[in-house]
Amino acid sequence: MKHPTRRGFLAASAAAVSSSLLAPVRAVAQAAKPVRISNVDIFPIEIPTPKREAEAGKYNQYTVVKVETDVGVRGYCFDRGWNDRLLEKQIRPALVGQDLFAIERHLKAGLVEWGGVEHAIWDAIGKIAGQPVYRLLGGSKTRLKVYVSILWKGPGDQSHISFPQQAENALLLKKAGFKGTKLRAFLPNPLDNAAVCGEMRKAVGPDFAIMMDRVAHLSGKVWDYDTALKVARGMEKHNVTWLEEPFDRADFLSPARLKREVDIPIAGAERYTGLDAYREVLVNDCFDIMQTDPTISGGIFTVVKVAALCQAFHKPLVLHGTMGLRLAGWLQASAAIGAEWQEFALMTPPMLPEEQWEPCLKVLNSKKVFTVEDGYVQVPSGPGLGMDVNEEAVQRYRGTKDRRFFPMYPELDDALKLT
Repeated sequence: MKHPTRRGFLAASAAAVSSSLLAPVRAVAQAAKPVRISNVDIFPIEIPTPKREAEAGKYNQYTVVKVETDVGVRGYCFDRGWNDRLLEKQIRPALVGQDLFAIERHLKAGLVEWGGVEHAIWDAIGKIAGQPVYRLLGGSKTRLKVYVSILWKGPGDQSHISFPQQAENALLLKKAGFKGTKLRAFLPNPLDNAAVCGEMRKAVGPDFAIMMDRVAHLSGKVWDYDTALKVARGMEKHNVTWLEEPFDRADFLSPARLKREVDIPIAGAERYTGLDAYREVLVNDCFDIMQTDPTISGGIFTVVKVAALCQAFHKPLVLHGTMGLRLAGWLQASAAIGAEWQEFALMTPPMLPEEQWEPCLKVLNSKKVFTVEDGYVQVPSGPGLGMDVNEEAVQRYRGTKDRRFFPMYPELDDALKLT
């Protein structure tokens, strides 16, 4: 009898874990007649919005991902950043004609790089099953606590906004029922990022969460270790809920050291794809709170896998946030893993989420985008991602040119171009 190699044994074990996670989906697939992906379409839409409202920050641009099947069911995701060449050269050849339910096969064929397409596939699967995605993946949480991430219009370092203005906006969010807020720690004087937390804490009291995000890849200058230590200790005095990404994402040692030396939780890991980087982050004990992005990571199923890794290391997982209709997949993923928080990002003060997202009602057959009550968002309970999409309106607002929309992350425009 031939004994398995160590590598073969580990590969078989990983496959067994993945197989068990997909068991509920396989059961649905076996009960249904075979369903094949007949087409994938990706295109921009721009929802008509008065110029003054668009300039004020109302969110009216999306990239639509539509997955069609041979049984007439369509799955939708509202995403960002796709390219016609990517669609023609990679996505359609990998998916068209394949079994809709074969998620693991699709990931190996490249779907891990196309998270928005993965969301749309889940939307179609859920519609066929007649269930929301989070239930297919074993989740039971029906509402999620919300914090709102703020980005003021104007200079990216936000230095034009006074501390009292920041505090006033935090109080506005609290009065609206939200449970917390997050700012970018971009102020030129690093210690001012701790001082503004003190001003906000005076305004909102002890029970409102305040998070700070250095967003190391966007802030223009990575803090050295001593600076990060001083800022973190300054934030501790004001009961900041966590400090996010104070160092370069390729640096696994500095965040691990910082979390050992301060009491404030250190959070990060939102921009990795696949599981390898998350393994390194967990093995090196980089963060108190793990984050992942449900599209950048590879999709909803990859989030479930990352959550399983985090559970083994006793680390909470809170998803990197987004805005508007993109949140549909986020909510399903957060509910599937039982996350404590859901981030709404990025809000333009003084607008509240439903005001900023109001244009997208024109592509829905509903009166609300998502229901928020007492600071909690209800997880959509409809089949798939839970969106009641007006397909006629989506086609009406369809763009005709190869256009990439990156209202949140302009630097991704270059990163996702095919050369």
